[in-house]
Amino acid sequence: MPDRVPQGVDRRLPTEEAGELLALVREIAEREIAPRAAEEEAAGRFPRELFSLLSSSGLLGLPYDSAYGGGDQPYEVYLQVLEELAAARLTVGLGVSVHSLSCHALANFGTDEQRAAHLPAMLGGGLLGAYCLSEPASGSDAASLRTKAERDGEDWVLTGTKAWITHGPIADFLTVMARTGGEGAKGITAFLVPGDAEGLGAAPPERKMGMKGSPTAQLHLDGVRVPDARRIGEEGQGFAIALSALDSGRLGIAACAVGVAQAALDVAVAYARERRQFGRPIADFQGLRFLLADMATRIEAGRALYLEAARLRDEGRPFGRAAAMAKLFCSDAAMQVTTDAVQVLGGYGYTADFPAERYMREAKVLQIVEGTNQIQRMVIARHLVGPESR
Repeated sequence: MPDRVPQGVDRRLPTEEAGELLALVREIAEREIAPRAAEEEAAGRFPRELFSLLSSSGLLGLPYDSAYGGGDQPYEVYLQVLEELAAARLTVGLGVSVHSLSCHALANFGTDEQRAAHLPAMLGGGLLGAYCLSEPASGSDAASLRTKAERDGEDWVLTGTKAWITHGPIADFLTVMARTGGEGAKGITAFLVPGDAEGLGAAPPERKMGMKGSPTAQLHLDGVRVPDARRIGEEGQGFAIALSALDSGRLGIAACAVGVAQAALDVAVAYARERRQFGRPIADFQGLRFLLADMATRIEAGRALYLEAARLRDEGRPFGRAAAMAKLFCSDAAMQVTTDAVQVLGGYGYTADFPAERYMREAKVLQIVEGTNQIQRMVIARHLVGPESR
């Protein structure tokens, strides 16, 4: 019986170069990523060599300035790359998204000197980044973070614990939000911390229901010393920097969600064409045909939503509400589509012999990361009717 058979997505890309880029990504995905995905996920193995390949292929810095080693690609193109990578293996697609999120602060708020010193290695030098905002007691309420950064001459000394950090144990650099002032959002500052800094340690990776190949862990900062030259932006600007990064990062999650959903649909369609019951393929039965049609419609709607948000971003227009809508809809759609894919495969869908159950487990985390879907609804509602009364 078939594994995933990619159906091919009819993409409208802005340039011929973008079409060539997507063709390269599909080739890498089909040759290097997908064939090993199930085995490596089951073993909990992170494919660091694949990220080295993606870096050398120019795929880790696509939305950033080519002057610093980026790809000068609009988000409309970058997100479709993420979708293709996530369809092959979410650990890879989400990993690229998190890496891009980790570069956002320096690329958009750093000085020219900081960008010149660090961005080329971050974007195309084989490095891998982590984004450190959440803490054990501050997830959705990120402005209540407790990690401290205290001034000591020309240095800052960082102390605290970060939680749920993708790539945390293996990252080469970290974008860390720490408290330099009083309570609340205005007391937070952003720092670029080397992954091998003295005093930086990682707890054992979390034992997760999905994305087992992607290490997620707490990070402990025990007097980590960082020079002021690695402070990003102004003191107290860190929370605004973090939210700016998350608006873009949510689009990455939306694209990854569509990729996972597309992969699940591909498996379901291939299975429905081959599986025979009552003397004919189960794809002939109207109940199943309607289920596949609904799955495909959710995917197309999600893809259109994240691409519209990306085009707003590329035009320099406000896109925060659209990003929240895209993250909300696409991740909910991925959960529904992957659940339906398991149902299409029946008993086989519940086994690890087919990837449908893995897609279903992976889709769940996309409703949680980079702002739960309940938080996305709050963001959307604030755009509609204003902030909540206090």
